[in-house]
Amino acid sequence: MSAAAPGTTKPVHGDVAAKKKKGPGALATAYLVIYNVVMTAGWLVIAVGLVRAYLARGSYHGLYYSIEKPLKFFQTGAILEILHCAVGIVPSSVVLTGFQVMSRVFLTWAVTHSVREVQSEDSVLLFVTAWTITEIIRYSFYTFSLLNHLPYLIKWARYTFFFALYPMGVTGELLTIYAALPYVQKTGLYSVTLPNKYNFSFDYHSFLILIMISYIPLFPQLYFHMIRQRKKVLGHVEDYSKVE
Repeated sequence: MSAAAPGTTKPVHGDVAAKKKKGPGALATAYLVIYNVVMTAGWLVIAVGLVRAYLARGSYHGLYYSIEKPLKFFQTGAILEILHCAVGIVPSSVVLTGFQVMSRVFLTWAVTHSVREVQSEDSVLLFVTAWTITEIIRYSFYTFSLLNHLPYLIKWARYTFFFALYPMGVTGELLTIYAALPYVQKTGLYSVTLPNKYNFSFDYHSFLILIMISYIPLFPQLYFHMIRQRKKVLGHVEDYSKVE
């Protein structure tokens, strides 16, 4: 390729770079603010529901039933985040966002909803609590970031609470899938056996086991990615505080 002519190509590259750095337009920003405010409020409703149910019952057993409907609604509503990435109003990976969102939607509907026997398991409350705290912080973070007024406390919580919440959520998810396995095997839930006209078979029990195994390589990648992001976002602030 030929060298760039001085005073011509470089400004064009500068304009392209500037365009790439620009955020969503005014209309898209307004929509994203509304979306994130609604999602924050939704997960706050779930949090309040959990607390109220606990205070009323005096026990944490079976709290899932008190927040089942809003959990399904707002967790399913997160599918819109994949669309946001696909159309370009949010500069995130469609694949990564899709994996993170759909894994939770899958656990919400294909495991917890479908295998009612696991709904009273303590592991469900474990991942629901982790999800709730995580999402309140995450959607608050996005809302204030879009408004260009991000409090440091929310930024700090976004890149700190995951140390405990990620392992807590993953533990609850794995234990819930494990608890569902005997019921799935006994009932043949979502399984397709031969012979059939499509000459196709599917064993949902084995599929769930594969899902559990997939956590082994995937969880560390996501966890250490967040650690790297924390160093990038908060590292210089903490280094400055040490100097002070």
